[in-house]
Amino acid sequence: MKAGVIGLGDMGSGLAKNLIANGYETAGYDLSPERMAAFSALGGDAKTNPAEVGAHADIVYVMVMNGAQAHDVVMGDDGLARTMAKGGIIILTATIKPSEVRALATAMKDTGLELIDSPVSGGFPGAQNGTLTMMAAAPDALMQRAKPAMQAVSSTIHHVGSKAGDGQVMKSCLQSIIGAAFSATFEAAALAAKAGVPGQVLYDVISTSGAGCGVINTALEYIIDRKFTGTGSSITTMHKDLTISLDMAEELGVPLFTASTAMQIFHMGKAKYPEGDNWICTKLMEEAVGAELHR
Repeated sequence: MKAGVIGLGDMGSGLAKNLIANGYETAGYDLSPERMAAFSALGGDAKTNPAEVGAHADIVYVMVMNGAQAHDVVMGDDGLARTMAKGGIIILTATIKPSEVRALATAMKDTGLELIDSPVSGGFPGAQNGTLTMMAAAPDALMQRAKPAMQAVSSTIHHVGSKAGDGQVMKSCLQSIIGAAFSATFEAAALAAKAGVPGQVLYDVISTSGAGCGVINTALEYIIDRKFTGTGSSITTMHKDLTISLDMAEELGVPLFTASTAMQIFHMGKAKYPEGDNWICTKLMEEAVGAELHR
């Protein structure tokens, strides 16, 4: 198979890197000239629009920011559907609303193309190291066809459903937990700072306790090392993901008290530090209490 990647940012560049490393001839497209140059340096075939990627590829990953972009990349005037051969597979790894991916699947009905709804988890390290967790929704036969290309970028592939939207529903549930865990970590960091607890001590205890996990441990390390930008975890992405979780909860009539509080923390962080990463929300709390947590 020949592969393609649309969206070559922190996550998409990792997909491309691992596809190339696994022997796939990989075409790619991004709006950023800098990202395109970096992709070419990896050995990728830079194209001028999604349609050119579609003409090259049997299977294309779409890693964009929102539902409107995903629809345009696939169904737009220069979209994949214009040039991709019938039977081609599109794997939507972007996190968008379940309703948006269902609408995309409906729009694709007469194109002859197949869609796998598969948002991912693992962040920048997972994307770059080929260890992402995939929450894939598609019929069994389609999953089998795409499996080699999925294994090139993922160490854990969960088949969470057969219909478009099932993957996004699972991601929404997951992000409601991750957002809440992040927010609790930011609060604990500010509490420890005000109480005079060294960051290393807080990290050592939490990381070896029942509360320790990849999400919390990573956040604490970035906080105590004061790494609030450039970690590949933009606050804009988590803010968007929590918005999707809460929208789904509203649609289904499910109260999400903790995720709602987390959303307000991220909303405040994005308002003051729009270029920051998730952990920068800690600075807001530190500013309020007049203390900082250092290693």
